[in-house]
Amino acid sequence: QVQLVASGGALVRPGGSLRLSCAASIDILRRNTMGWYRQCPGKERELVAEISSLGIRNYADSVKDRFTISRVIARNTVYLQMNSLKPEDTAVYYCNTVGPGYPWGQGTQVTVSS
Repeated sequence: QVQLVASGGALVRPGGSLRLSCAASIDILRRNTMGWYRQCPGKERELVAEISSLGIRNYADSVKDRFTISRVIARNTVYLQMNSLKPEDTAVYYCNTVGPGYPWGQGTQVTVSS
């Protein structure tokens, strides 16, 4: 069974930056579009960034120009660089294939607060 382990979340002040990592237990990046999702308090989980098997990136409007998704296929790892963080970015962040196709991991908590 594929495991997706997200890490890197923290408490950060508005305007700050964080880099999240998500390691997959097997090679799924090569053939799948990978996405970072988030679930804000009281809201449904949403897809905020994705990167295709060809390296094409797309972002939700709410994070465009602030977040950057990347990957290292050899490490089975996807990253999310988050800059200019806002309180509304507070959420639990997860990665998965865009679909999604695999069991959700525990995610990593990002809290943006002064």
